[in-house]
Amino acid sequence: MSNAALASQQPEIQLDIHPIAGRIGAEIRGISLSAELDAATVDAIQAALVRHKVIFFRGQTHLDDQGQEAFAKLLGDPVAHPTVPVREGTRYLLQLDGAEGQRANSWHTDVTFVDAYPKASILRNVVAPAAGGDTVWANTATAYADLPGELRELADKLWAIHSNEYDYAGVRPNAPVEKLEEYRKVFTSTVYETEHPVVRVHPVSGERSLLLGHFVKRLKGLSQSDSAHIFAVLQGYVTRLENTVRWRWQPGDVAIWDNRSTQHYAVDDYDTQPRIVRRVTLAGDVPVGIDGQRSRTTRKG
Repeated sequence: MSNAALASQQPEIQLDIHPIAGRIGAEIRGISLSAELDAATVDAIQAALVRHKVIFFRGQTHLDDQGQEAFAKLLGDPVAHPTVPVREGTRYLLQLDGAEGQRANSWHTDVTFVDAYPKASILRNVVAPAAGGDTVWANTATAYADLPGELRELADKLWAIHSNEYDYAGVRPNAPVEKLEEYRKVFTSTVYETEHPVVRVHPVSGERSLLLGHFVKRLKGLSQSDSAHIFAVLQGYVTRLENTVRWRWQPGDVAIWDNRSTQHYAVDDYDTQPRIVRRVTLAGDVPVGIDGQRSRTTRKG
């Protein structure tokens, strides 16, 4: 992030921020999340989110579904998932229950199969396993910065086709067959395909980041084989350990991540232990590549 961009985001108040990993992630202490937060605190949270990519708040056990949705409105415009029904009694909230096979155990950025995918996600832990069930986030901006010059020049030119019609069995190999098929039918009740630049420009910080993840079907203009090889190389830079932060959930924890400059992975290592999280996403902008071209949805139906 440039010095000018950082200066423009300096909040009026200073939060109690504790970075976790060297490149991504920070815990913010001393705040009770609610719809009653003042504007200066909200601005400081927004600035911390852009800087640290994912921010964590412990002990938010006072939040219920309605409180989570109300708080989300301070950060942006909540939006429901385009294909998966919301939790009963809510307008935007998506529940992920490990007992129902809802385990997002592959690297992805939320909902990139549409053009204006969410700018941020707000995830609240309701039930945490005694062991396991962590979530890992990766910084896609430092991943781009780490690319060798020649590889960066290639990435700058590439576009990828993202779709919600992908290999469910491949990314969720341990899911029961019947649950897998049920989930697939819901998730692809409307099939989307969207063309995104592999390198997008962040609308706030101006940072360039790699826009990839498991919704990528192939790279535009390349064969499936060539796409797979090049995708693997670029995706490998995203998931290098130095670009990641791992969070051990406790009930009442809230994580908020900048969906424009991260990927995440929910580790499926908790077997039959209960794990329930609830997510609200915020409306995003249509990504812009470094040449100024915007993403476009080419299929919906």
